[in-house]
Amino acid sequence: MGAGEREAPLVALLSGAGISTDSGIPDYRGPQGVWRRDPEAEKLVTYEYYMTDPEIRRRSWRMRGESPLWEARPNAAHEAVARLHDTGTPTRVITQNVDGLHQAAGLPDHKVMELHGNARTVLCTGCGDRTTMRRALERVAAGEPDPPCERCGAVLKSATVMFGQALDQGVLAEAVAVTKACDEFLAVGTSLQVQPAASLAGLAVEHGARLTIVNAEPTPYDALAADLVREPISEALPRLLEHLGKHNRQDPQNRAPQEPPQDRPGRPGRPGKG
Repeated sequence: MGAGEREAPLVALLSGAGISTDSGIPDYRGPQGVWRRDPEAEKLVTYEYYMTDPEIRRRSWRMRGESPLWEARPNAAHEAVARLHDTGTPTRVITQNVDGLHQAAGLPDHKVMELHGNARTVLCTGCGDRTTMRRALERVAAGEPDPPCERCGAVLKSATVMFGQALDQGVLAEAVAVTKACDEFLAVGTSLQVQPAASLAGLAVEHGARLTIVNAEPTPYDALAADLVREPISEALPRLLEHLGKHNRQDPQNRAPQEPPQDRPGRPGRPGKG
């Protein structure tokens, strides 16, 4: 890096269900969350129940077919994250959501770490084959209430992490590395109660990042935050990210260069930025 040059700050954003509620997708742990209103619904996304009880699987497939996911569109908050990336600000999203709305808003796939998987994909629990959720739901609508894998006949499930399953360790390791390297860490629409995702907020502060929490309800990490924002996310986040991206737009020499499809190497000891 030449004299007078410096890298733009790396912004990491941890998003939870609250960022997607304005897109019509309900949250799960908030005051009106799905689990509070219907605790039995947890069984539909609990691995042990799902794998051993065909009736749970049939109910799960009906739930997937009726999901608001299929009508959901990115809202102003998702679009603001994509705009921040477009300014040249190095941006990474670590999400607890499975709706794919960050990518639908225009954020490249390789910028998004999906800790809990993606509900738009189906995984075979036998052979590991992956197919689209739309294909599986077409089979359900055609009269297969619990469609088996078309390759091996084993149980199919959404390619999401159910209760009782471990996170993908590769995705988690990438999220940890980005958290340790970032300069700004925003926790948006998450209760910061589900581990290990919640601990990323503390890890970011421990490694020198500035923590901003944007959430309607208090979280266990509020005392560590430099800023606490209780305003509606789709109003507050665009304003916050506009401020973060403003410097890059005003100072073209500080813009990160355009990247090839895969991340370029970063400086030693930090993940690639851009």
